[in-house]
Amino acid sequence: MTTSIHSNGSEVIVSFAGHLDTATSAEANAKINRELDKAGVINVLTIDASRLEYISSSGLRILLSLAKRHKNFCVTDVQPQVYEVLETTGFTKIMKVERAMRILSIDGCRLIGIGGVGKVYRLDGDTIIKVFRKGTTMEEVRREITLSKEAFVLGMPTAISFDVVKVEPQTEGETECFGLVYELLKTNTLSTYLKQHPDKLDKYARKYADLFKQMHEIEVPEGGNVPSALEHERQQIEQIRHYFPEKNIDMMLGILNHIPEGNRLLHLDMQSKNIMVQDGELMLIDMGEISYGHPMLDLGHAYSAMVSLIGDYEKTIGMPRELGQQLFHKAMTYYFEEGNGEWNKKEVMAQIDVISCIRNFSWLSLSDSFPEAIIEECKAVFEERVAKRYDYIMEVCKTMRK
Repeated sequence: MTTSIHSNGSEVIVSFAGHLDTATSAEANAKINRELDKAGVINVLTIDASRLEYISSSGLRILLSLAKRHKNFCVTDVQPQVYEVLETTGFTKIMKVERAMRILSIDGCRLIGIGGVGKVYRLDGDTIIKVFRKGTTMEEVRREITLSKEAFVLGMPTAISFDVVKVEPQTEGETECFGLVYELLKTNTLSTYLKQHPDKLDKYARKYADLFKQMHEIEVPEGGNVPSALEHERQQIEQIRHYFPEKNIDMMLGILNHIPEGNRLLHLDMQSKNIMVQDGELMLIDMGEISYGHPMLDLGHAYSAMVSLIGDYEKTIGMPRELGQQLFHKAMTYYFEEGNGEWNKKEVMAQIDVISCIRNFSWLSLSDSFPEAIIEECKAVFEERVAKRYDYIMEVCKTMRK
């Protein structure tokens, strides 16, 4: 049995390896107390149980004592045999205990989707996995799980993850990434389905529009976990300041300031690779940016992906650009015409186009590992789409309050 203690400022990690039983607990407890006294102020105390093979009642007393002394206390990476003891004794109810995650390989798995924060693979006939980009934290993974559950409870057809795992690196030198496993039977992305069945375009454009409507009819109650879309967008713009000169950032913020407030549920990345076709119906799988706000912001984000995407369209969206653009424009006709009476198509589409000018570039905030070529392309496109027509954009912005 070995006990090691590592400090990082006010955060301390205690690692156990082997058997924490009657024969080893006294020495382990003395070492922990001695080292924690030296550490000074401790804001977070974590027990790393990834190599703990067995725990007895004397070991449990150590955990209980530490939990009472430290408010932010948790036991992580607990192996199944130890977790069973903690659960049986009720420790999982009185302290934060996290199971060790399964490690999965995606070697040979079919890639079915690519997004700003990760990729989606088909594991087998029953399950898919979303593999997050390198650098994604556990806190960000938990946030997506929370938002997915919120959207499901509010009434959206959303796949809920049943397992958080670690994914083996695909190339030497890389580190493990986090993954979310979903149960989805007999599904394809909407992109793949329409690429195989282009004759179904009109039918699924209507379903795509209905999915937007279903989401935008939901009013998000105050005080929940769903964040503000406008604040989310503002934070993303701030995060890309190192890519663009200040005047460009100010232009994007100028557009954002004209978008009305709202309290409707928004997806903010409802492009066809984030939508699965299951038994003829549509289901969302990527809920990491769920928020509340004005529906036009959601449509602008979708336009940015489906119509004006920067980069390799077919690799990112999964179908030819022309087909994707047709899908979006048909869907907008159904979204606005059905049940809304007269609508100024030219004005509305101009507004959506202008709002997309934020997302065309703010998505760079989703990762620090985008290729330099993509970043340079975004900078060049900004001049054409925003800087050179900013007077026109501001005139369109004046119509948004309608």
